[in-house]
Amino acid sequence: MAINPDQPAIDNWEEIIPERKNVLKDIELTEAYAVANYMQDVQSQLKVFNKKGEFQYDIELPGIASVSSLKPVKDQNRVYFNYTTYTKPSQVLAYDLDEQTIEEEFTPEVDFNADDYETTMVFIEAQDGAQVPVSIVHKKGIELNGNNPTLLYGYGGFNVVYPPRFDARLVPWLENGGVYVNAHIRGGGEYGDDWYRGGTLMNKQRVFDDFILAAEYMIDQNYTNPEKLAIMGGSNGGLLVGAVANQRPDLFKVALPAVGVMDMLRYQNFTIGWAWAGDYGRSDDSAEMFNYLYAYSPLHNIPEGEIFPATLVTTADHDDRVVPAHSFKYIATLQEKYEGNNPVLIRIETKAGHGAGKPLSMQIEEVADKWAFAWYNMGVSY
Repeated sequence: MAINPDQPAIDNWEEIIPERKNVLKDIELTEAYAVANYMQDVQSQLKVFNKKGEFQYDIELPGIASVSSLKPVKDQNRVYFNYTTYTKPSQVLAYDLDEQTIEEEFTPEVDFNADDYETTMVFIEAQDGAQVPVSIVHKKGIELNGNNPTLLYGYGGFNVVYPPRFDARLVPWLENGGVYVNAHIRGGGEYGDDWYRGGTLMNKQRVFDDFILAAEYMIDQNYTNPEKLAIMGGSNGGLLVGAVANQRPDLFKVALPAVGVMDMLRYQNFTIGWAWAGDYGRSDDSAEMFNYLYAYSPLHNIPEGEIFPATLVTTADHDDRVVPAHSFKYIATLQEKYEGNNPVLIRIETKAGHGAGKPLSMQIEEVADKWAFAWYNMGVSY
């Protein structure tokens, strides 16, 4: 919008670039242009407009990528931005809008050859017809023999998007022949408010259904099988892992729920939990809401018997976001009910919180434990 500071009333605003189908993440002005960073199917798309709002051209980006931190050069037609993919660490690129040329300004040195790997995106049709995007990363030339160790990640809440980005913690998984899968399920902000609202309150089961569909797709397409499939998520993603492990324990060999919201009946009573009610609803809202939450609450739906994934719950003793009592109660109940031979364990970090701010040594120890636990229980040599 264009606003005259001398006449700021909303009736005087002028629309320059109308709302489009894709989510607008950022926009910056150069001397003659407006550069808009849209999200299209989870990937970044840079569009160039003149200052009248007339579309000029798309900036071609290589690969399935994410762009952030658009920074224009004052009084020039040049922008800088961060560019990253699942296999390329964040680079600083410069783009000349007049010449339509791109230059690398900074590329970190990492002992990892991105050219050895490939990323694809597929769309899986949900029960209600929604097309759920799923990113798949692995070494080039892997055999689709149904036997590849596969790590399926998801979050699905609070309008949060996990776009393509490099994560050094995944390097050991990929280098050992593993497949990494990021399921962009409902509850996130990938396609705007409808996609987000479609995974909240009494639509929350859709989040779990989308994730299960992604797991079934990886099996149906011969990437992996239930004995080589691990699932991982943290915080709201820990809730996701706990819920789907309960609902489809036959589908996964390993579950890695981190700092998860496991007690959906009482989460609002601890620290900042009350603020999540907009996504989840509260058990004291109504009998209907109580019953809906109770039906998927990880703590209250652990199946009895011998079928359940090998599980490593992770939490920290000073987590004041999702208090560790969630994980404590969940693992105690799981160890009480589960009668099989898979290990069901908890790893409690001390002098740490919800995740951010951990020293590098602590991060390395935790991810080493997770990958070792997953590979051991899959029977994978590494």
